Amino acid sequence: MIEKDPWGNVKINFEKLKMKNSKFGIYIVLAIVLFGWLLTGIYIVDADEKAVIKRFGKIVKEVGPGPHYHLPFPFETVDRAKITKVHRLEIGYRSDRFDRARVVAKESLMLTGDENIVSIDFIVQYRIRDLKDYLYNIVNVEKAIKDVAEATIREVAGKEKIDDILTVGKGRIQAEVMKSLQEILDNYKSGVYIVAVQLQDISPPEEVDAAFKDVASAREDRNRFINEAESYRNEIIPKARAKAASMLYQAEAYSSEQVEKAKGDSTKFLQILEEYKNAPNVTKKRLYLENVGNFLSKSKNYIFDSNIEKISPFIGLDSINKEGVKE
Repeated sequence: MIEKDPWGNVKINFEKLKMKNSKFGIYIVLAIVLFGWLLTGIYIVDADEKAVIKRFGKIVKEVGPGPHYHLPFPFETVDRAKITKVHRLEIGYRSDRFDRARVVAKESLMLTGDENIVSIDFIVQYRIRDLKDYLYNIVNVEKAIKDVAEATIREVAGKEKIDDILTVGKGRIQAEVMKSLQEILDNYKSGVYIVAVQLQDISPPEEVDAAFKDVASAREDRNRFINEAESYRNEIIPKARAKAASMLYQAEAYSSEQVEKAKGDSTKFLQILEEYKNAPNVTKKRLYLENVGNFLSKSKNYIFDSNIEKISPFIGLDSINKEGVKE
């Protein structure tokens, strides 16, 4: 600061100037800190995310993708999650980054309805349906889904026979587990939607695996033989029915033909009978001539003059050789 002494001389008070500059610097630092603190309220929500804003721990709003601003901590906080991502849980086994599976026996082994032990490995796929419920209703959603899925499949497998589980029951088990799992998670208000439940590997314990494979092979052979027999039956029966129908039609046609022919012959006979009664001699002669004509029309006849010499004695017998054998 610039001051004058009692004699009018000018002098600078460096101590006061230093104090004033120090206060000004503090104000600048505080302003920078305040500005930086306000900037911490800027945040960006990704395209596949949603975010929830809490003010002093109370939910105030839910925002979608894009840049946003909230009051800096501790006034407001942001929680976010990927709502379009399909999450995957492995139950009964774990796979490493090389896709090599390691069985987790305490999760996979379970008792069937007919008191057999079976090992079931499966996958649960889910995504977030309600962000608020997903973030705040359950402490560890992934563990909750895993525990519920494991309990559900044990309940379903406990009602099934091991033969059905190993063969035709896979689709039914998947559907039942998925339905039951979704109902339980909805009761918990977990905010989760189950996309799929996929059974990966179903097998009996290692000690009896070979025996079960033999049984499965025999069952496949039985089903193959049954299918082949049904196929043969479906092929033969229509052919037999068609052949039988054809024979019936032919028999009916032949019967009709013979009946009509017999009717015609009887009608013709009756007509000839009437004519015979009217003129017996004429009718006899006509019948004789008709029969002779029919006979002669079916044979070879040779007419020659008796004056012609050197007539072969075999005329009319061309089909008979000299040994008398018909060729």
